[in-house]
Formats: sequence, C-alpha cells, structure tokens
Amino acid sequence: MTTPTTLGTGEARTRLPELTVIDVRTPGEYAGGHLPGALNIPLDQIQRALPDIRHAAERGDVLVVCASGARSENACRILADHHIASATLSGGTGAWTAEGHDLHRPQGITRATWGMERQVRFTAGAIVLIGLLLGLLVHPAFQILSAAIAAGLVFSALTNTCGMGALLAKLPHNRPRAADLDKALAELRNR
Repeated sequence: MTTPTTLGTGEARTRLPELTVIDVRTPGEYAGGHLPGALNIPLDQIQRALPDIRHAAERGDVLVVCASGARSENACRILADHHIASATLSGGTGAWTAEGHDLHRPQGITRATWGMERQVRFTAGAIVLIGLLLGLLVHPAFQILSAAIAAGLVFSALTNTCGMGALLAKLPHNRPRAADLDKALAELRNR
C-alpha cells in the first residue's frame, strides 16, 4: 500500500503543469470553480475510474482535490489501497482561493452550485428548524427529528464522514453526467 502525501497550495501551484489534478467534488461544486486543468471524477465514481487513474499515475504525479481536504483524503486512501500513489491538496479549493489563486469554470457555466458543505448546513438547519416548529405547533414528538439531525452531525464529526452529504450528492444537480465522466476518464487515458 502506498502512503498518500499532502501538498501545500504554493507547491501545488508551482507543480500544477506537471500534475494530473482530479477533483472529487460533485459536478455542481466542480462547475462552481476548480483548479486549472482539473478533471472531475466525483468521490463516488473513484472505483470506476481506478484503471484510468492508475494509467495517469504511471506517467506522473496525481493530485486529488476537494473543497476542504476531507473527501480528497478519502479518495487518496482508496487509491493507496489499490497501490496508486497520490497526494491531496492541503485545505482543498478553500485554501487555494484563500491564497489568492484563481479557480476555473467549465465553458457555458454562468452560475455556481452551492458547495456540498453549504448544502449540508442548509439541509441540516432546515430539518432542525422544521422539527422544532412542528414540535411546538403540532406534537412534541416531532422534536425527535431535530435530535436525529444533531446525533447525525455528532457522528459525522467523530467519524469524518457525512451521510447527509452522501445523500445530497445523489440529487440531480450534484450527479455526474455520464458523458462528462467518460470525457474525464478518456483524458486520463491520454495523459
């Protein structure tokens, strides 16, 4: 098994021309802005992309990117389990933009989709609020809804996973179009 490494934004920017950059966020997040030259292979599609990522890794270094680093670390662990060397961008695209580096958008994209973390915060907050309101106005048992979300958030923090994020990733605006994924995989094969 290979051990994933971490690159800071400065080193990543310097080495960007020689790296194969894989963005593991949802297509909606990717469309909102990504590192120059990054290919979008959502985390839930990594298993399907393993042969093509291995091909790219044989020709040069692979940098895996997400919004904050958590999903890219998960992707790097999957790659390491399949003996594919990779690195993750420390702090993700959030750190990249905080350092003043530009993000690129696919042609034809005029509006950004909310990032997954923002979608999770909105959904969790809305469910908690609905549970509290229904608990006050209809029946106290509806407060269980709010408690369930709170328990889920605690579990998410302890395990560094996000079940709600995984569910939200399945929504149509977060799903990869087959042609886009196929195009990204073809590009990996040609590197």
